Amino acid sequence: MRYLAVLLALHLQPVSPSVPNKQPQLAAANGMAALVFGSGESIWLARSTDNGATFTAPAKVAGLPKMLLGRHRGPRVAIAGNTIVVTAIAGDLYSWRSTDAGRTWSAAMIVNDQPQASREGLHAMAADPQGHLALAWLDDRTPGGKRLYGAFSHDAGAHWSKNALLYESPSGTICQCCAPSLVALGGGDFAVMWRNVVDGSRDLYTMGIRDGKPGGAPAKSGTGTWKLDACPMDGGGLAVRNGGLFAAWRRDHDVYLAEPGKPEVRLGSGMDIAIAVNAKGPYAIWTTPQGIEAHVPGTASPLRISEAGAFPALTALPDGGVLAAWEENGAISLSRSLGGRE
Repeated sequence: MRYLAVLLALHLQPVSPSVPNKQPQLAAANGMAALVFGSGESIWLARSTDNGATFTAPAKVAGLPKMLLGRHRGPRVAIAGNTIVVTAIAGDLYSWRSTDAGRTWSAAMIVNDQPQASREGLHAMAADPQGHLALAWLDDRTPGGKRLYGAFSHDAGAHWSKNALLYESPSGTICQCCAPSLVALGGGDFAVMWRNVVDGSRDLYTMGIRDGKPGGAPAKSGTGTWKLDACPMDGGGLAVRNGGLFAAWRRDHDVYLAEPGKPEVRLGSGMDIAIAVNAKGPYAIWTTPQGIEAHVPGTASPLRISEAGAFPALTALPDGGVLAAWEENGAISLSRSLGGRE
């Protein structure tokens, strides 16, 4: 195993050892990078204006009693123009927005229009520079199985649309506890990925979204299949560059990457994969029993970046770098040394 020396930009220790920092998520746009994470029933955000070299001290976004936190459940963050939007679930799906770079926050809004419909706690969010936002979540409003629902905003989270059914599986349910993924394609279009249940297999499917509605037939990711009579509690990741859609996911004990127009490539063994892309190509980061490993463009085998950690997140930075974050012994670690600059 080759190691990649990483310089930590930040290592956020918990306020109390009994209340760990968990589930980091990242966003970067418009000259800013943002990190959000949960700690107990509180949501915290730190931001950077120098491409991840330094961050502000974490500031509290909100308290959310009974917030679901762990195993991909937790807050999400997106940057829509000059607005930062944060979401989290405690039975209902709540959103907050800041128009002053995270210094102050709006009152919470409930996005789901059926009470407790989002109680599974698994959701994704994405935004574009024009202020379009999309949310997707595993929904329980219909008896008998989970559906994929969404909501959309055209004003950077000031208002949310009526909830929309995005996908209903022919089996009666999508995978019951795997988080979906979203990416903005531009112009208010998005792509969503989720783990489906079809003929006893639990594979990842991707679909475009246009005008708040499905924009085409879902497409299965990859060539293999995973026959499994259980939920692996593991979704995947999407990224886009120059109109090309990149995807990463777990199947069985391995993680895979697919580039536009190319067959899937096995990256290694692991789980909880995240993905980002810049001019050099796609980056991926995932969890193994031996720590955090990464795929970096130009390398043939995985690189280990930490001997401890779980639930990594990844985002491309405005200057062409790549920012990574992960849980590590109750703290949150961040590094921007995976990708350098373009």
